[in-house]
Amino acid sequence: MARCIANPFRGTGLTHPDLADVPFPSVDAAAPRALLARCPHAGITPLSAAPALADDLGVGQVLIKDERSRMGLGSFKALGAAYVIACDAEQGEARGRTYVTASAGNHGLSVAAGAAAFGAQAVIFLADTVPESFADRLRDIGAKVPRAGADYEASMAAAMNHAEAEGAALLSDSSWAGYTTRPHQLMEGYLALMAEVFDQIDAPPTHLFLQAGVGGLAGAAATIARVAWGSSTRIIVVEPEAAPCLIASVEAGAPVETTGPASAMGRLDCKVPSLIALKGLARDADDFMTISEAEGEAGATLAAAHGFASTPSGAAGLAGLAAAEGAFGLSAEARVLLILSERGEG
Repeated sequence: MARCIANPFRGTGLTHPDLADVPFPSVDAAAPRALLARCPHAGITPLSAAPALADDLGVGQVLIKDERSRMGLGSFKALGAAYVIACDAEQGEARGRTYVTASAGNHGLSVAAGAAAFGAQAVIFLADTVPESFADRLRDIGAKVPRAGADYEASMAAAMNHAEAEGAALLSDSSWAGYTTRPHQLMEGYLALMAEVFDQIDAPPTHLFLQAGVGGLAGAAATIARVAWGSSTRIIVVEPEAAPCLIASVEAGAPVETTGPASAMGRLDCKVPSLIALKGLARDADDFMTISEAEGEAGATLAAAHGFASTPSGAAGLAGLAAAEGAFGLSAEARVLLILSERGEG
């Protein structure tokens, strides 16, 4: 691993003026589960034991929550934006509305699919670096796909400007000062994943490795894991070395924007943390670590070798476990939970 820190704010949380009006992540898993139960494509994803992988890594058990089949979109992100739009539809507010966002991957697919399902329009801004094949996938679902800027931050700025100018609904998977309501609800959708785990697992894991970009999945999962399992599970947040916005913020004791090269872990290549996620993780995570580009690639290779083909982003939790090499109290008795967050590309 590139570096790791023990969280000095564990249990108490990070007190900072930028977080004062920011909510903690939701723990209401019943709401998304009830809504998803009415969706014909919302089957439960498996929790799979990987004994050969556990042997390779020198731990007692590895359990993998496999999100590669989630709702036909191949990612946990299907639980997020589409859930927000479904909630709007419940209130009669989705049909005819335009939802605007920027995306480099699965969040855009969730917005597009949710909009198509409920009679809304999706406008997904892409940076110039995003492959045209992904733009075509969004168009196939019915989204409009303008290009804007050289990186995600530029495309997000364009999305915000467009939403304001057109009176459309901005639906980001991150949160910032003055923008927390929709991302808070979006993160609530991710709780369905962990609620399934609680039903599927026979005892709390000793360790939970959570990959993070802006931190939405990690923040939601860590918060509800603390409710269900208390302090019995050690929670480790894994970020790319090139995009360490959460670990840098915890080290600084304040939200931090980081800089650095582009990461091949593109879904995690986020330089600014979601404030909701940061607030939750500063209270609930035990440790933060970063992994190098080579370690991220090695994690994807290891996952594929054991029948769990994914991307460096989707397998980053596994990469963190492999790179830990006995840190974090890992031993031959450890029971480790990982989330395989997306299917492989191609």
